[in-house]
Amino acid sequence: MTETTDKKKLPSVVERFILHWGDMGDEWGVNRSVSQIHGLLYLAEAPMTAEDIAETLGMARSNVSNSIKELLAWNLIRRVPILGDRRDHFEAETDIWEVAARIAAGRKAREIDPAVDALRACVSDAADDPTISPVASKRLKEMLAFTELVDRWYTQMLGVPRPRLVALIRLGEKIVSFLPVGKSK
Repeated sequence: MTETTDKKKLPSVVERFILHWGDMGDEWGVNRSVSQIHGLLYLAEAPMTAEDIAETLGMARSNVSNSIKELLAWNLIRRVPILGDRRDHFEAETDIWEVAARIAAGRKAREIDPAVDALRACVSDAADDPTISPVASKRLKEMLAFTELVDRWYTQMLGVPRPRLVALIRLGEKIVSFLPVGKSK
């Protein structure tokens, strides 16, 4: 895992998943510890305290605390009260479709929305600036059109009921086979 304290022994498959989830998060620009904690809570059978998490993963308590704050901000975990225990306990959202939707919503808010705003401003400013080359102006417009298309697609997918979304995803490859072959413009 990542840090200092002695860790509890996990089944090898669980440990392998947690390490892999940490690597995946790292590839996506998410702190490895945050991803590992999410992976642990996702597979956990019961809510865990920060102390339990630190001990299980061999992480510093401060690292766990900061990671929990980030996971709470992403709405991927929640605090769960346990009768007779004053400590905070945490559990992960276990509906993988909901996890994916929350991650997508967070990424859209942090990446797509600011990109659309910045590109709109650039396209507008470029239209009023005679020093901007036609090539640069055209490419800015193309990037804005693409980003707005992705944004509209995401918003449209939010309204599709899950069973239909699953069917749509499964049909994707079949639908592509019906499309005309060749370059599209």
